[in-house]
Amino acid sequence: MVTTTPAPTSPASDRITAAGWRIVLLASLGGTLEFYDFVIFGVFARDIAAAVFPNASPIASLMASFATFAVGYLARPFGGIVLAHYGDRYGRRKVFLWSVFVMSAATLGMGLVPSYAQWGVAASLLMVVLRLLQGFCLGGELPGALTYVVETAPRIAPLVCGVVFACVTMGVAAATAVSLSVRTWLDPALVLVYGWRIAFVIGGLSGVLSFVLRRSLEESSEFEKMRSLASRQPFVELLRTHRTHVLVGCALLAGTGCFNGLFFSHLPAYLAGVLQYDPKQAVFSQTVGVIASAIGILATGWIGDRIPPRYLLRTGVTLLLVFAYPFYLALESRSVNLTLLLVLAGLAAGLTNGSFAVLLTDLFPTRIRFTGVALGFNVSFTLFSGTAPLVATSLIGGTGQMASPAFLMMACALIALVGSLWVERYGGNVMMKAHS
Repeated sequence: MVTTTPAPTSPASDRITAAGWRIVLLASLGGTLEFYDFVIFGVFARDIAAAVFPNASPIASLMASFATFAVGYLARPFGGIVLAHYGDRYGRRKVFLWSVFVMSAATLGMGLVPSYAQWGVAASLLMVVLRLLQGFCLGGELPGALTYVVETAPRIAPLVCGVVFACVTMGVAAATAVSLSVRTWLDPALVLVYGWRIAFVIGGLSGVLSFVLRRSLEESSEFEKMRSLASRQPFVELLRTHRTHVLVGCALLAGTGCFNGLFFSHLPAYLAGVLQYDPKQAVFSQTVGVIASAIGILATGWIGDRIPPRYLLRTGVTLLLVFAYPFYLALESRSVNLTLLLVLAGLAAGLTNGSFAVLLTDLFPTRIRFTGVALGFNVSFTLFSGTAPLVATSLIGGTGQMASPAFLMMACALIALVGSLWVERYGGNVMMKAHS
């Protein structure tokens, strides 16, 4: 049944209506809460390692924790394929509701997992299973949100995609802010026992709010128009007709994925555990840097309505490529104020994080867009983001160089730069249609 709500954008202009903004913000809020749930594991990786994956070697224990972090990403492509199938065939709204509900339950469960001292290996296995469930649900969450908002307001697709990922980034800021609060108010010994659990419980309960708010969302108007023409086998159709588009999308996201894995998830443990920064100072500086990144993403989305987003992405990944090594050297030598350094990194990455999403959605037509975005997004983030903390830690252990994670960032930035050269040829399903 076609909805009768006001059009999200005015046909006479590129301005979005109040009803349209409400839809965009509700979709984005879910991304905020769900990404909080997902990255809180990386923020408390050291504490989880001590409680659930103990080992005589701190590096080995941390690697076990980061391996579990990576497992969540391994589940994302499978979750994306399954959930996107239903999203492309039956609609976006139901996927939104069920993904946030199940993921919140998994997050709450992770906060209640007994310690290794209580359950032994069973505690470790349970944490891994819940992490898999988290990843499975997130595999459909963010691709669904991006698909939903560009179909709601295609004429300002760069801006609304920027809003979604800025909100997602603020979910990371919320995670680091909770970490800072816990480490400020609790004795360090209690953080190891209870602090990280409090953060997971907050995330799980917050998901209830997202579920309630999302129940008022209506189906994407663009999907409603072509519901009768919806693909019965979107994944099969995608692989048959748009394989190259998926590969371009995966390459395009390499820089974003690697930066997010390093900056959001690896950095807290790296600063405090490897470089011996004060944990509170490290979390505070990271939180300010993440907020700066969110501001940069919003600005990039706004500029993207005026300058082709592919140029913004190329500028962003070039900055990451050129300055990654100086950034890590400055961290190691403490030659630059930590907060200032992380703010500059967050702003530079805002160019990439604020432009990749609209370029990815632009690669696929409506009937298979959810599936295409989900596959490209999740494969890329699994390869370049989920494994980044583990690879970075392994590089440090294998080379003995504290700045070696920079080489990983440089390689991924180069892949993204190459991928961006093909987006104009294979895109045009959102932005070109919207402005034709």
